[in-house]
Amino acid sequence: MIYVLTPEQMRAADAAAIAVAGEDALMRNAGIRIADRLREMAPPGSRIVAFAGPGNNGGDAFAALAELRPEYECTVVANPAEHPSAARRAAQERAAKAGVRVQPLPSDEREARELLADAIGVDGLFGTGARLPLPPAYRHLARALDGREGPVLAIDIPSGIDALTGAVADDAVRADVTIALAALKPGLLLEPGRQRAGDVWCAEIGIPEATLAAQPRTYASLDDEAFLELLPLRRADADKRVAGAPLVIAGSEQFPGAAVLCARAAARAGAGYVTVATSSAAAATLRAHLVEQVVVALDDEATPEAVADSLIELSARNGAVALGPGLGLDERTGEIVERFLAKNALPIVVDASGLFHLSKRLELLRGKPCVLTPHAGEFARLSGLGTIAPGTRVERLREFVDRTGITTLLKGPDTLVYDGVTVHVNASGTSALATAGSGDVLTGIIGTLLAQGLSPVDAARAGAYWHGLSGALAAEERHVGVVAGDIADALGPALLE
Repeated sequence: MIYVLTPEQMRAADAAAIAVAGEDALMRNAGIRIADRLREMAPPGSRIVAFAGPGNNGGDAFAALAELRPEYECTVVANPAEHPSAARRAAQERAAKAGVRVQPLPSDEREARELLADAIGVDGLFGTGARLPLPPAYRHLARALDGREGPVLAIDIPSGIDALTGAVADDAVRADVTIALAALKPGLLLEPGRQRAGDVWCAEIGIPEATLAAQPRTYASLDDEAFLELLPLRRADADKRVAGAPLVIAGSEQFPGAAVLCARAAARAGAGYVTVATSSAAAATLRAHLVEQVVVALDDEATPEAVADSLIELSARNGAVALGPGLGLDERTGEIVERFLAKNALPIVVDASGLFHLSKRLELLRGKPCVLTPHAGEFARLSGLGTIAPGTRVERLREFVDRTGITTLLKGPDTLVYDGVTVHVNASGTSALATAGSGDVLTGIIGTLLAQGLSPVDAARAGAYWHGLSGALAAEERHVGVVAGDIADALGPALLE
């Protein structure tokens, strides 16, 4: 299991572990894990140059390079620490005994770049304790690490990234690999820090899992193992409805494709029986594309109350509802949505046009099992508070969910899910998902997971993770030109990957 701890929570976990195992043991373990990753980045005999700051992040750099001698040519660039911890002093002694070269930090960026020429760079300047902006005496070092052509490994978090918010200083390091020690930090997962962190690995350094688990679950993130544990297993004796039977309320004469994508994704996510309710004007188009799903035409001439009642009757044999993709934006459709939501008791995911109609009707969902899936533009309207300012996504999402009581998935490169307890940050996002209809696919996935019995927050975070895995796999196969249908078709293969 991956833990995501704020800097304050990480300090508390560190202190608890140090009281039992000692700080030196933790730093030794950190050095071993960092050295292991550096071995994967470069063959023996390569040059490795670590820039070490004044604290224990710099001590971790000494500990790592001590492990790599004599296989590698190792240099630690550091000024004497004024008040080094006992663990850092011990790491420095091990490095000296192993033959690690130590020299003062360079005074200008040109000299720093020359030191890094033809070497693997290691950023051990600040770690999670950094305050932005970086101190002036270190900014040229961060620029040298950020601007060079060779690979850079950052210890815990690249220097210049706020470990809590993901905010990035002007002179932040851009790492190829980041080794998070014991737990991920939110700033590694949140934009724009996420872009600077590169390939993120979480290393066990001897802090007991119980110590990490004792910290509040303010943030969380899935890895492959935790995601697979969330997915429902199809029972050996399951019939097609027990396997998952979502009702998809979607599509219009103008936007039939959104309903097709949502229904296909629901089926590819494991639903045994997908029913699509759509405008009679769009039904023929949907039936031409959906062979395995049941398409029910809604009477476009009936009153909104009659249509809503027919939807409630239709949903009696379903396990969940996915509402919104491609619905019309007209007043009649809004009234149908309002009347249906007032009577519906099934778990529901609402997206796209459904969110448009909900913007002044959110009270209909309070206390009900529901997931909203807006992108930033939809959220601006839905929340009633306008455009999300940079760096305020978490704050805005928390405010909205705490006010409305509705689990919400806020889409973006750092997709967030919040249920009023924990902010779940999705780690599987990819730019391949930036294609028309991708959100409709996500709605279908979540609809199926709700129909299979997952809670709203679990369906949302598992759906987002699966959506990202499928997008990444589709991008591997096509390289360019990934469309939403490719993402839906990759759902099954993504599990095998």
